Amino acid sequence: MIISVASGKGGTGKTLVAVNLALTLSDVYRVQLLDCDVEEPNAHIFLHLATNRSEAVVIPVPRVDETKCTYCGRCAEVCVYNAIAVLKGKVLVFPELCHGCGACSYLCPESAISEEGREIGVVETGDSGNMEFIQGRLAIGEPMAPPIIREVKKHIDRVGEVIIDVPPGTSCPVVEAVKNSDFCLLVTEPTPFGLNDLSLAVELVRKLQIPCGVIINRSGVGDEKVEQYCQEQGIPILLKIPLDRNIATLYSKGIPLIAGMPEWRRVFVTLFQNIKQINSASQVVK
Repeated sequence: MIISVASGKGGTGKTLVAVNLALTLSDVYRVQLLDCDVEEPNAHIFLHLATNRSEAVVIPVPRVDETKCTYCGRCAEVCVYNAIAVLKGKVLVFPELCHGCGACSYLCPESAISEEGREIGVVETGDSGNMEFIQGRLAIGEPMAPPIIREVKKHIDRVGEVIIDVPPGTSCPVVEAVKNSDFCLLVTEPTPFGLNDLSLAVELVRKLQIPCGVIINRSGVGDEKVEQYCQEQGIPILLKIPLDRNIATLYSKGIPLIAGMPEWRRVFVTLFQNIKQINSASQVVK
C-alpha cells in the first residue's frame, strides 16, 4: 500500500507524521520511506540513518551542431518552455529552462540537434532493519523538482508498505509525488491559513481520485473551522496531535515521537488500520 503524506502548506508536521508512521510499521512490515520533498529533504534527521548509495539524476538537454544547422527556427517554435532561441546565425540554449522533452531534436529537419545529460540532483538510499529509506536532493539553483521525484518513486516496491513524504503546497512537485498513491494523508493545523491550504489540497487529491483523510496537528489552538469543513466535505479526521511542548522539544532534537513518547506507537498503529479500512471501502465503491 502506498500512503502519501501531504499538506497544502509547509510547517504543518507532515514529516513528523510520515517518519513516525513508517517507523511504527517497520516493527511488523517491510517499509519504504520516500522523502520526495527534494528541495529540502529532512526525514533523515529523525531516522539517524546514513545513506550508503547515491545516483545522479540527469535530464537530456539539446546540443546544437551549428555546422549542420540552417537556423530555420523550427526548434524554437516547438519548444514550449523557451529553452532554445534562434538568432541570425546563432542558436542559444538555456539548459535551466529545458524539460528534456526531446521535441527539438526529434523535429529538427537537419538532424543538427543531439542530446546530452545534465545533472540536476541525486537520489540517495539507505537501509536499517525492516526499513529502506530513499530521498531525492535537488541541486542548488535547479528549478525542476519533478524529475528527481520520478527517480525516487522508481524505487517503490509494492511488496511492502510505502510512505511518501510529499513536498508542501499544491504545485507540480506535489502532483508528481502524490499520484498513483493508494491513500493520501493531509496534515493541517486549525487556523485560517491551514483551512485555506487544506481545501486546495483536497481539491488536488480529488482530481487525482485518491481517497484521503485529515490529520490535525497542533490541535487545541485556533478554531473549529477545519473540523467543520471536514464534516461538510465528508472527509474523515483520522488523528489529532495536540499542541504539546514535549512533542515540540522532541522534534527540535530530531527524536521521533514514538521514541520519546512510546504511547504514540499505538496511535499510529490505529491510524494505519483506519487507513486500510477506508481504502478497502473506497475500492468496493469503485
